[in-house]
Amino acid sequence: MRSNFQLLALLLIITIATHAQDDHPPSLNIGDTAPSLRVQEWLKGEPVQRFEKGTVYVLEFWATWCIPCKAAMPHLSDLARKYKDRVTIIGIDIKEDKTTSKEKIKAFVDNMGHRMDYNVAIQDSNFMETDWLYASGEQGIPESFVVNAEGRLAWVGHPSKLDKVLPQIVNNSWDITGALAERNSERYLAALDDSLSYELRRYNRDRRLNPNAADKLDSVLLAIDEIIRKEPRLKYAPHVAFHTFGFLLETDLHKAYEYGKTAIVTPTYREPVYDIISEAVMWYSDKLFLTAEIYHLGAEAYQTEIDDTPYPELVNMPKRYNKMAEWYWRANDTAKAIEAQQKAIDELKRRKNFSKEDLAAYELRLQQYKKK
Repeated sequence: MRSNFQLLALLLIITIATHAQDDHPPSLNIGDTAPSLRVQEWLKGEPVQRFEKGTVYVLEFWATWCIPCKAAMPHLSDLARKYKDRVTIIGIDIKEDKTTSKEKIKAFVDNMGHRMDYNVAIQDSNFMETDWLYASGEQGIPESFVVNAEGRLAWVGHPSKLDKVLPQIVNNSWDITGALAERNSERYLAALDDSLSYELRRYNRDRRLNPNAADKLDSVLLAIDEIIRKEPRLKYAPHVAFHTFGFLLETDLHKAYEYGKTAIVTPTYREPVYDIISEAVMWYSDKLFLTAEIYHLGAEAYQTEIDDTPYPELVNMPKRYNKMAEWYWRANDTAKAIEAQQKAIDELKRRKNFSKEDLAAYELRLQQYKKK
């Protein structure tokens, strides 16, 4: 067993060393002079020809098909009104399907009305996509870029986080050097976590195909411990957390609980891994005997995710609360099971055209919990 542990640990350590040497920053990063603004047509608001010194700009990349983008628009509109005359917010349409006409994009903007109450434009060719989004190392949308009053890129991130950074950028208290260091650190950890997951996934696959293989769970947990000793910031990183929590569920349920309890409130290069913990509890719930504290942890992971969701309309809240109630019930916490099930019913009723069958099932479950 010891040799198997040493081999896996060596592979993971080599991965760390390789990424430490090969970590290259993107061609556009925080602190750089902002690239030019190139658009095909302005659909709403006053056209912006260039970034003027003394004005802060927020560029938000979106597309008509992007549901999270649409959810972010009222928030951006609130910011545009709040910082009127100090910040110019520009929505740049990118990544549209080739069959999506300019008229369809314009109709979308018009239909949003006051919910999209800021400047809106369509990119010229794919310049904004390549020289802004991809050049910064990003891929998905929505994504926001803040250009400070000096014309430098000050921040890149999800529009839901603008409330925290925009006031500091506007009043010139933003630490652009610190923001760059934090972004580079997050990129490094994300790339490293992703690469380590390859070896961990391969081990897990081989183990499941051959349960009698020499490699055992204690070997991989020892290897993970060795990696965390080398890079402590990886302890609760998403891919490492996924494997660590899953392996602990199979070996030591209380250790799994203690690990997961910290994991759901500890951010790394992204928000805490509450989703990974809840998904693992879901996966193992019909495969292993899980203790009451594990089910309680799964329910709390859901609650943490709900509390941290910037746009609740994007989450199936009734389903979340319904599952929370079931897990509280399995954890012998009747009061919280009833409370969560009632929330599931209330959230379902708030939905347009909700399923009467779902409502009946949820109400029946509530009555079952109350009868205990």
